[in-house]
Amino acid sequence: MTPAPPPPGSLPPSILHSPPGPLSRSALARLQRAECPISFDPPAAATEPEPSIVYASASGSNVFDLDGNCFVDLASGFGAILLGHGASGPTEALARQASRTWTSLGDVFASDTKVELLERIASIHPAGDARVLPCQSGTDAITAALKTAVLHTGRAGVVAFEGAYHGLGYAGLAACGYRESFRASFLNQLNPNVVFAPFPEQEQDSARSLDAVRAALASTPIGAVLLEPILGRGGCVVPPPGFLRALAGLARAHGALLVADEIWTGLGRCGAMLASSRDGVVPDLICLGKGLGGGLPLSACVGPAPIMEAWKRTVGVVHTSTFQGNALSCATALACLDAIRDGALCERAGRVGSRFMTRLRETLGPLEGFRKVRGAGLMTGIVLSSGALAGAVRNELLRRGYIVLTGGPEGDTLTVTPALTIAEELLDGFVDELARVLEAKART
Repeated sequence: MTPAPPPPGSLPPSILHSPPGPLSRSALARLQRAECPISFDPPAAATEPEPSIVYASASGSNVFDLDGNCFVDLASGFGAILLGHGASGPTEALARQASRTWTSLGDVFASDTKVELLERIASIHPAGDARVLPCQSGTDAITAALKTAVLHTGRAGVVAFEGAYHGLGYAGLAACGYRESFRASFLNQLNPNVVFAPFPEQEQDSARSLDAVRAALASTPIGAVLLEPILGRGGCVVPPPGFLRALAGLARAHGALLVADEIWTGLGRCGAMLASSRDGVVPDLICLGKGLGGGLPLSACVGPAPIMEAWKRTVGVVHTSTFQGNALSCATALACLDAIRDGALCERAGRVGSRFMTRLRETLGPLEGFRKVRGAGLMTGIVLSSGALAGAVRNELLRRGYIVLTGGPEGDTLTVTPALTIAEELLDGFVDELARVLEAKART
């Protein structure tokens, strides 16, 4: 009997033209003539140029480029495509909403869809009686949170962490510990009251990190302690158990707000609705984004009413934008939250991610160039021996039909953040292909 074909969106790779194919090359040449040349210098060791593609269409965990190549998407829009490309819930919600109204009037007049969504988002904050400040992007939500902290505490200082990435808007950029070069050209325009502490990975690192935070809180008027519960772009680094609880205790003892950047880690990505809850922590402010909009731009800063009412107590301040809480994004966000709940996707991410990481360790463990696997749920970092090797492996994986990113300050970590709905067979195929790539690199 002929086996049934894979369902749509779960096809294995199929490469017809080595990336970039002729149509992608032509489109990339046009792009180069039109787009501002934003440069990102890779780590010095990662000298191999990265092959590129141009997306033409996508379905589920598959991306198709202009040349007809089929890729398995393990980056999912930097983790933003939580349900897979073209998921039915957000797609249908978008069509329904588009026939009603696209946008309302920012913070002046709301749509009924925005009202419903903000009620849903408020229910995510574990403290209860929460208020939501809707935003448009992750970095916008970070800005809203840091503004809230200033209004509530009266202090402009921020404790941030080495290796952390909070977007490139000026508020988040001032707290960017990922790469100094991102901040260097703009330092004179950034908040000078940011103190960086090391982000711990091992148990023995926690004390040093907490000591640095304690010293900053004692010497600087700190209004916010800002962290990713798990470093995302910084290499999927999970802090030791108990660290977040100790950090929360320090912040509150000094009257600072604990701000959890759950933009990448939240909404099921790490096996729970909020990654901070894995350590039993209730942050003061929570920033959500990426997958929140179901594929459209949307983010939020969420906090208990007594904190968020600082905006009301301060005359003449506002944080809004033309498309704040626009109806299309609100509709797809509601559908995304429904799918996470109804499909038990938090639990699935934990279960599938645990199996995936176990298989990575077992398969890659003996191979030259492999160092370790870290992460939680379906936020997985595969640490290799150097940035040069990680860059070369990423490039070869693309040529073989797998889209992955590299992360970590040294670029030595393959970052895998697929849709929470990805077929396990695609993850198994990736592990086998990655093993073959590492074996081939060891022979050269």
